[in-house]
Amino acid sequence: MNKSALLLSLWEEGRTRFSKLLEQVQEADLKKTLAPAPNSVGFLMRHISDVELLFAKNVFNATNVEVHAKTVIAKKDTGEWTNLSELLSYQQLSYSTLKNILTAQSEDDWENTVTTKEFGTKTKAEALGRIVTHTTWHAGQMAIILKYSK
Repeated sequence: MNKSALLLSLWEEGRTRFSKLLEQVQEADLKKTLAPAPNSVGFLMRHISDVELLFAKNVFNATNVEVHAKTVIAKKDTGEWTNLSELLSYQQLSYSTLKNILTAQSEDDWENTVTTKEFGTKTKAEALGRIVTHTTWHAGQMAIILKYSK
């Protein structure tokens, strides 16, 4: 297995923490939070997708990606993430967009460096760790909310 295929499979496996949760989320779950944490399940779904699209655009230079990262801009849950079908469609867009850009990387591309204000200068392979951990971090928050909120 080449480096690109290996890193793609690592990302996809890490993302299953999120994608498997999506199979059980109901529209009524989207407003659920756990006090005192303000973020709802709907916000977290949107945020994961916003960041995946930003990652494709800014880290992997996918200039054709249009993203309006509302959760990143607002920096808080505005309560507007309540339409399950829209959120599921948006996450499918972010998944396929990031998958396509990761698949397009050559073996050498993974050693190229990128610099962002969020995590400094990293190789693309190292930067991939950021999106994997970001998604799994917030998927864990979603799982706890779904399990314990009333």
